[in-house]
Amino acid sequence: MDRILYTAMGGAKQSLDQQAVVSNNLANASTAGFRAQLHAMRAVPVLGDGLLATRTTVMASTPGADFTPGAIEATGRDLDVAIQGNGWLAVQGEDGSEAYTRRGDLQVDGNGVLNSAGHPVIGEGGPIVVPLGAQLSVGADGTLSAIGAGESPDALVEVGRLKLVDPGNATLLRGQDGLFRAPPNADGDATRLAADEAVRVISGALEGSNVSAVESMVSMIDGARRYEMQMKVIQSADENAQRADSLLSIQG
Repeated sequence: MDRILYTAMGGAKQSLDQQAVVSNNLANASTAGFRAQLHAMRAVPVLGDGLLATRTTVMASTPGADFTPGAIEATGRDLDVAIQGNGWLAVQGEDGSEAYTRRGDLQVDGNGVLNSAGHPVIGEGGPIVVPLGAQLSVGADGTLSAIGAGESPDALVEVGRLKLVDPGNATLLRGQDGLFRAPPNADGDATRLAADEAVRVISGALEGSNVSAVESMVSMIDGARRYEMQMKVIQSADENAQRADSLLSIQG
C-alpha cells in the first residue's frame, strides 16, 4: 500500500483527537472556574523497521492547561465564591484523594455535606458538614459561618473553613475527572498541598471559564478543514492506485 495512505491516515487521526479537545473546551465555555485544555500538533520520528531520517509522523498532544484566570461576575448568592489570585479550593475526588478546583458554586447535599460539582469540599479536618436548613455565609478567608433556622443573627457560629491552597510555581496536573492534583513525589506517591492563609475569596461571585468561544470555534473549523484535506489525500492516493492498476492490466 502507498506510504502516503499511512501519512494521511495518521494526520486524520490526530486531527480528530485535537477536535475532541477543542469540543470539550467549547462545551465548558460557561462552566464556572474551568481551565481550558491546551492542544498542539508535533512531528515525531517513525521508529521500528521504518526508521529513516526523512520519515516522520504527526502526533497531537495536550501539554497542559491554560491557567489564565477567568472573568469574575457577581451573583449575589451566599455560597458562590470566586478565588482570588493563584489560589485553589481543595475538594475530595471520587477515589478519596485530595484534588483542587476553581469552581466555586458550592452546594449542600441532603446529608449536610458541602460540595462543589458533586465533590465534597475539604476543610481543616476533612469534608465540611454544615447544619441542614441553616443560612450560610463565607468570609474572605474561607471561614464558613451559619445561622440556624429560626435563630437571630446573633446566633452566628463558625462551622468550618475552606481549605485554600496556592501551588506557587508547581504545575497542577489535570485528572480524568477534570480536577487538578499536585505532581507526585519522587516515589510516585500522591502529594497534598498545605493550606495557605494568604489566599482570599470573594463571596457572592463566581469566576467564569477562561475558554474563548470564538477562538474555540476557529480552532474547530481549522481542525475540520485539516481532516478534510487528509481525507482528500487518501482519496487521491486511491484514485492513483486504480489508474495504475488499469494501466498494468492485460487488455484482452
